[in-house]
Amino acid sequence: MARDLQATQDFYAAVLGWAFRPGSLGEEFSVALAEGRPVAGISALAPSLQAAVAWTPYFAVDDVDETAAKVRERGATVAVGPLRFRSGRAGLCADRDGAVFGFWEGRTLSWSIGQGSAPAFLELLTRDAFDAAIFYGEVLGWASSEPGGCDVTYEDDRVVVRDGPRTVATLRGGADEAAPDPHVRPRWSMHLQVADLAAVSQAAVAAGGVVLPQAPVHDRPGSHCIIRDLDGALFTVTDAPCSGPR
Repeated sequence: MARDLQATQDFYAAVLGWAFRPGSLGEEFSVALAEGRPVAGISALAPSLQAAVAWTPYFAVDDVDETAAKVRERGATVAVGPLRFRSGRAGLCADRDGAVFGFWEGRTLSWSIGQGSAPAFLELLTRDAFDAAIFYGEVLGWASSEPGGCDVTYEDDRVVVRDGPRTVATLRGGADEAAPDPHVRPRWSMHLQVADLAAVSQAAVAAGGVVLPQAPVHDRPGSHCIIRDLDGALFTVTDAPCSGPR
């Protein structure tokens, strides 16, 4: 979710080498490409929807109305929608601790994950990882025997969500809703694997972004840093293997 589509595209082209093509949802949308494969979507709808500029995960669901009802029944908030777009319907929510996520019913692209500069995995920083896993499991059907279900395990004080052998998301506790620093509040974060962390950090600063200091996390392989883009959206770059935290 961005304010200025062209400026955002220019930033991520300079930092991650992404190219862009028009999206199928309208003029305010574009699809980011890494080596010709779709890796992310950008929309310049933050002002019109009065939404925060942020990278937000959207989870595919069979029925957006049913999902919205599940969200509300469990004490969370449906902030926007469900809204109809050209190829589907979407909603934007905040979970019980305030972390923002979306859901989507409709046609999806064959998103590239874990290759090159594509997103490697998602991480939720939340108050209580076990409680969050129950919430998302009930809303999205995680740990279900139905098609599309994921394997959910509790490992090393975090919840790990896998699609087959690949780690697609982790849930980590310890967030503080009242923290003045936004990167320690409950939030979903996008992790991207890069070959040269220093070069990407330098490119982000040169393009007008900010590299935020981050304390080392001893149970993760590799090095990491959090980058804030031109509009304030946060994302994490890592030189760790793309399968996610062990």
